[in-house]
Amino acid sequence: MKKKALSVLSIFALAGSLLAGCGSSTPQTSAPAPAAGNNSGTEAQAQLEDTLVVAGNGATVEKMMKDEVFKKFNEKYPNVKLTYVSGVSTEIVAKVKAQKNAPQIDLTIIEGGEQEKGRQEGLWETVSATDIPNMKNVPEDLRVTEDSGVVVNFTPMGISYNADLVKEKGLPVPKSWNDLAKPEVKGYITMTDVASNFGRSAMIMLAYANGGSEKDIEQGFKQMETIAGYMPTFAKSAAQLQQNLQNKSAAYTTWTMARSLTQKEAGVPLEFVFPEEGGNIVPNVATLVKGSKSPKAAKAFVEFLLTDEIQTMYATKLYYNPATSVKLPDDVAKTLEFDRTKVVNFDYGVVSKATSAWLDRFNKEIAPKTGK
Repeated sequence: MKKKALSVLSIFALAGSLLAGCGSSTPQTSAPAPAAGNNSGTEAQAQLEDTLVVAGNGATVEKMMKDEVFKKFNEKYPNVKLTYVSGVSTEIVAKVKAQKNAPQIDLTIIEGGEQEKGRQEGLWETVSATDIPNMKNVPEDLRVTEDSGVVVNFTPMGISYNADLVKEKGLPVPKSWNDLAKPEVKGYITMTDVASNFGRSAMIMLAYANGGSEKDIEQGFKQMETIAGYMPTFAKSAAQLQQNLQNKSAAYTTWTMARSLTQKEAGVPLEFVFPEEGGNIVPNVATLVKGSKSPKAAKAFVEFLLTDEIQTMYATKLYYNPATSVKLPDDVAKTLEFDRTKVVNFDYGVVSKATSAWLDRFNKEIAPKTGK
C-alpha cells in the first residue's frame, strides 16, 4: 500500500493515542563522561562518529536544545561534539540544498511542509526502526512520506489574540477563520505573507472555510485580499508578529498553539483559538541529510529525541504535543488539548509544488493591497 504522511483518517485516530498521558551556528561542548554503571558506555560510544551538526529553529527551541538536550545526550555519548545551526525551516532546507555535494549539516528538525519540499528534491536519507528503535513508538498516524524522516513533535495552527486589547476595544473573540475578514477587526490584524508557514497555512484554511482547499485555493486568495486591506503591511517574521501583539499595535494573528502558549507564559496576554472549521497541525520532523558525515550519530540523536524524557520536555517547556504516547502531567495534558476531530490534513506534496506560484501571485495581487 502506498504510504501517505499524516492522512486525515489517521489523524482522527491520533486523538485517542497521543494525549493519554533564526541563522547562526554555535558549538556545544561535550559534557563529562557518564557515571560508572551507566549502560550507555564505551561500546555504544565507539560506534558513533565524533561530531554531529543539528539544524533547527532558533529562540526557545535552540535554547532548550543547547542547554538541556545536548547536555543530556552527551551524558550518554560524551565523545560526540555537538553543533547547533539555528534558522527557520525554509532557510535550513536552502542551506542543505546548497551543500548537497558536500553536506555540512547532518540532521535537520524542520516543519513538515519544508521537509516534504526537501524530500521532493532528494535531500533526505530513508530511516527505519532498525536504526531508530523508538520509531515504533511514533504512531502510524504520524508516518512521514517514504520514511524520509521522523515526527518528533507537533502543534496545531490557529488564531491567537491579545485578550486585554480585545476586551479594551470591544473587539470580537474569533471563532472562525473568516472572522479575520470581518470589517470590525480592521486595523487590528498582523500576519505574515505566504512565504511563511503561518501566512500560508492561514490562506489554505481560509480556502477550506469557504469550500476550497490547497487544491482549490481561490477562496483563500479572495479572503487574503480583504485581510490585506486591514493591515499596514505583512510582517516579515514571527518576531515581528510577537512584537505587534505585545505592544498592542495588533490584536490578532495566525500562528501555532505552541508559540502562543510560550508567549503567554512570557507575560503576553494571549489566548489561542482552534477555529470551528478546524486547522492543520504543524509536525516537526527530524531528517537525516543524505550524504551526512555522521549518520550513526544522527540516528542516535533522533532515537534520543523520542525517549520519554525528551518528549515530555518538548511538552512541558515548549508546549509541543509529543509524537509518542508519553504520560504528561495532568495540567500540561489539559493545556495541550484541542479538538483533533477537526484536524485538516494538508497534502504537502501539493502545497510544496504550488508555493512558488502562490508567492508570486501573492506579491503581485495581495501584498499591494496593504495600507490602502
